[in-house]
Amino acid sequence: MRHHLYNPDFHFEVEPEHFNKYTERELLQYCLGATMYMPGFKDFTPKILEHSMPGLTTMVLCFEDACPEDKVSEAMENVHHLLSTVTEAVESGKLNPDFVPLIFVRVRNLEQFKVFGEALTKNEVKSLCGVNFPKFNAENGYEYFAYLKDLNERFGEVLYGMPIIEDPEVAYKETRMSELLGIRKILDKYHELVLQVRVGGTDFSSVFGVRRGVDYSLYDVMTVRECLSDIINVCGRNNDYVISGPVWEYFRAPKELMFEKLPTHDFEDYLIRRKPLVNNEIDGLLREVILDKANGFIGRTVIHPTHIKFVNALMAVTKEEYDDACQILGTDGGVVKGVGGNKMNEIKPHTNWAINVYNRARAFGVIKNEGAYTQLFAVNE
Repeated sequence: MRHHLYNPDFHFEVEPEHFNKYTERELLQYCLGATMYMPGFKDFTPKILEHSMPGLTTMVLCFEDACPEDKVSEAMENVHHLLSTVTEAVESGKLNPDFVPLIFVRVRNLEQFKVFGEALTKNEVKSLCGVNFPKFNAENGYEYFAYLKDLNERFGEVLYGMPIIEDPEVAYKETRMSELLGIRKILDKYHELVLQVRVGGTDFSSVFGVRRGVDYSLYDVMTVRECLSDIINVCGRNNDYVISGPVWEYFRAPKELMFEKLPTHDFEDYLIRRKPLVNNEIDGLLREVILDKANGFIGRTVIHPTHIKFVNALMAVTKEEYDDACQILGTDGGVVKGVGGNKMNEIKPHTNWAINVYNRARAFGVIKNEGAYTQLFAVNE
């Protein structure tokens, strides 16, 4: 798999790298990008076999919120079929392995996870990248990862865990820090099995009875912003864990977007100053992704296919960022003038930033400048 396959003619300064579930964890954790949630009971096998969604690189088949309780058994059967069919298609040469997205399942709870896990086969596990753990907390987290570790050992395969921090105990100020510190202990114990940490912005909003509108960001909702800030503080130190951004709930799905009318420069200027760029729904998403990057989130959950290329495009790194990162990582210490001659690069304090940017460049590629963002996503698939 490789990002931006929907735009094969785009010129990168540095091409994004290919990846699959067996890519080393240090890079793979940066590669997920726009992670699309899909109901587990719907059969997406034909879309994978026909490569009909070229921008899709990461998908989560959901047994929880997107799946009614009375359809869970049907959903599990459907996912088992999808995984085995994809593996067989790859091994028989009918499906190019480079077109297979990273596939995860979002389980409903520990009990349902074990039911699903006991029915897995070696063939199915070859196409399964990992498991998302909803309402992950300091009480249930050990059991989730202990069973995941057991599956890894049983199949001799790699299956990653992605805890979703969305529990009310994290939302409440009086219990948040002790809960997050407890979660951090679990993550550290199973560090090599943790691919990403995910956050539930909608669940946090629900606790306080709020919902962001299309014209402003989740970072404008103070109670939710505090939750996200503390999660980054506890789990995002020293690049220990990659944390993805929460879902954007708004979408507009026209058959064609009038991309030829988009500007070719001052990308962030349009969004931050609220000059119309695409439409309200997409502009809001782009604005929030810019703030994701500023705050240390990488990629995000998406619930509509039209969001995928916008999120992944903004994960690409500009040439100036990339050159600065390489300069920092290639210098022993001290302070140097940035490659563009417009900033100070202080080697030790900027090293974690440089590592982050360099890995993001490997995953999403390097583009000439901010004006190239629109050229990257401004194509109709």
